[in-house]
Amino acid sequence: MATAAFNGPKFKGLSPIRYGGREVWPLIEGGKGVSATNHASSGAWAAAGGIGTVSAVNADSYDAEGKIVPQVYDQLTRKERHEQLIRYAIDGAVEQVRRAYDVSGGQGAININVLWEMGGAQAVLEGVLEKTRGMVSGVTCGAGMPYKLAEIAQRFNVSYLPIISSARAFRALWKRSYHKVADLMAAVVYEDPWLAGGHNGLSNAEDPLKPEAPYPRVKALRETMRAEGVSDEVPIVMAGGVWFLREWDDWIDNDELGKIAFQFGTRPLLTHESPIPQGWKDRLRELEPGDVLLHRFSPTGFYSSAVRTPFLQNLEARSERQIPYSKVEAGEHTVRLDVGVRGKNFWVAPADLERARGWVARGYTDGLRTPDDTIVFVAPPERATIQQDQKDCMGCLSHCGFSSWKDHDDYTTGRLADPRSFCIQKTLQDIAHGAPVDDNLMFAGHAAYRFKQDPFYSNNFTPTVKQLVERILTGD
Repeated sequence: MATAAFNGPKFKGLSPIRYGGREVWPLIEGGKGVSATNHASSGAWAAAGGIGTVSAVNADSYDAEGKIVPQVYDQLTRKERHEQLIRYAIDGAVEQVRRAYDVSGGQGAININVLWEMGGAQAVLEGVLEKTRGMVSGVTCGAGMPYKLAEIAQRFNVSYLPIISSARAFRALWKRSYHKVADLMAAVVYEDPWLAGGHNGLSNAEDPLKPEAPYPRVKALRETMRAEGVSDEVPIVMAGGVWFLREWDDWIDNDELGKIAFQFGTRPLLTHESPIPQGWKDRLRELEPGDVLLHRFSPTGFYSSAVRTPFLQNLEARSERQIPYSKVEAGEHTVRLDVGVRGKNFWVAPADLERARGWVARGYTDGLRTPDDTIVFVAPPERATIQQDQKDCMGCLSHCGFSSWKDHDDYTTGRLADPRSFCIQKTLQDIAHGAPVDDNLMFAGHAAYRFKQDPFYSNNFTPTVKQLVERILTGD
């Protein structure tokens, strides 16, 4: 078997699957956002016999000397900057796919990952697939409801792997679109909303503080797939919390679940080929249980999971310095707010007035309105940063809560920009290219604390991707 070249002791029950015209291990590298997964990591993962995933979310491109091209947005309007962003995104992803394909040496398979809620997602996906024909085996796509994914995959004759977090979400996508292109749906990725890193599909019906075990949810997903006529040979990919395969022994060759594959998003971060900076890698080794926070500060409006760095702690603290108000005296809003805001049209509860005065006394002198009829209090430098970042918006999302940008029609969500959020493009570009970890958003899965516990990483050992895949294949 050409692709699955590992000859050591293999975890019982684990067998190759047919994908992209060849046999590959049912091990998928998770495609991680802005430049956290690139050609080096995904190409190496494919070379080891698995499915590597190039992130097509504002990926890096290179100049003639091989240096990363800085993504500078110098146009005057958001719409013009948004068009720049799409060009950067297509050029970068195409370059990453071509390089990954070369690194793979014809082994394994190369997928690309796209967030449906990123700005210009359809244009980017079509632009990349048009220029990488024959190199991309499949497209994984989540962060929203990507109804058009199947039709785009059909147009370019590639497989598609929807990322969902519940049987209900799959059913909606299937009935609206995917049943029309059933033959190209290569797998369904179940991304556990309480375990996976990055953005996830936690719904309003689910409690972020009450995790649900993945097995019943995946069992329900398989039952839904069967009810819709989807073969058990179409794998469900378990994504989120996967570390040792031996801990998932009862999932393999399980008639209730059908064919299962596994996605690894966090473990590939700590490899030689991983493109993230050394400071990020070093921090991964220090994490303890509970250091990854499931939060809702993202401008996408989705829940997401990231390490509780000072950047994230600041967002938590900012939201705690928040009081509701009304424009007229009503209910418990019986006193005028006399700090942090101009004018006399802000009515608040007496207790909240005292809280606001206390924050102002501590230096949080500026009040900023939110779209939820509340006011948050920030220090002047923080206010300046928030307002500058909002001004510099380049339209990286289809809908952005932080800047009120929308990538179509009149280009505005019609809602007040939310100062409790942040510019996600700025912070993810910064951390991926060497800015201090403490000052930025650091995505990670909730099992990241296991780097510190796993003896494989002791004595500061950092594996190659090949060594990591071989380790995973043994069950560890």
